[in-house]
Amino acid sequence: MSDVKNILLVGVGGQGTILASEILSMGLMEAGYDVKMSEIHGMSQRGGNVSTQIRFGKKVNAPILGKGEADLVVAFEKMEALRWIEYIKPDGKMVINDYEIPSVPIQMGLVPYPEGILEELGQKVKTYVFKAFEIAEKIGNPKTMNIVLLGALVKAMNLPNIDWEGVIRKVVKPAFVGINLEAFRLGQEQV
Repeated sequence: MSDVKNILLVGVGGQGTILASEILSMGLMEAGYDVKMSEIHGMSQRGGNVSTQIRFGKKVNAPILGKGEADLVVAFEKMEALRWIEYIKPDGKMVINDYEIPSVPIQMGLVPYPEGILEELGQKVKTYVFKAFEIAEKIGNPKTMNIVLLGALVKAMNLPNIDWEGVIRKVVKPAFVGINLEAFRLGQEQV
């Protein structure tokens, strides 16, 4: 049986999905794991979806995970959680940002934003739902929402024995280290 763990981060362009994935991958590598990361930018500059797959363990042979293989899905936007639900294992978990970014058809009034997403997901899989954007806003920088979600991910995957502070200090610009460390800590408190 494989010791490989699979994480899928999904969001919308501009939410910082890639930065969170880079911090996560670096921390896992520094802890001695073999890590493979694959990212897909679906018109991300125009608000399209962005997904990152991270696989880690003693030995990882491929960067891509298939449907039904994710141990954890982190959704930066709640409609993205619904879009990617088929990738989660039956005993997997989801960390969901209770946040809406209307797609172009929704913005144009062609379709409504789907209702009942969180309830539907909660019936299918173990979920941790919270308002990461509001947490980031309260500490003074809404752009740290991604790091709030990263903190929740680390707690949900039980990865506390990694020097996350050190990794954040290496990746984030010095002027933003303090607020990102606070965002990470608050994210951990949500799980």
